[in-house]
Amino acid sequence: MTQQFEIYVQNKPGDVSRIAEALSRNSVNIRGISTDLGPPRPMVRVITDDDASTRSALRAAKMEFSEREIDVVSLPDRPGELAKVTKVLSKAGINIESMYILGTHGNSVDEIAIATDDGVRARDVLSKYL
Repeated sequence: MTQQFEIYVQNKPGDVSRIAEALSRNSVNIRGISTDLGPPRPMVRVITDDDASTRSALRAAKMEFSEREIDVVSLPDRPGELAKVTKVLSKAGINIESMYILGTHGNSVDEIAIATDDGVRARDVLSKYL
């Protein structure tokens, strides 16, 4: 299972840099990152290559964070593929709470990180993409 770390910030210059530096000092590679600086709490979402080291690095840096399980799906890199996946979730009544592209993984396949309001059902619905 892949973890998404939601790191709470103050929405000021240097927030993202402090996170990147803390992870770098612990040899943690960032696979995906996004910001959500609106209310109720500004945060930076991060997916890394090492959950345990990420936890340790954030704690050592005294950063407040939470974690949530996410699904990583592999999609062919062509028009309409994301529409198919999101429609399947929509038809099942599953809400997407955050999503971003992690990158490509051989043969032009994009990896997409998706956090939903019902991870168990989402995994079932998305099983052919996991």
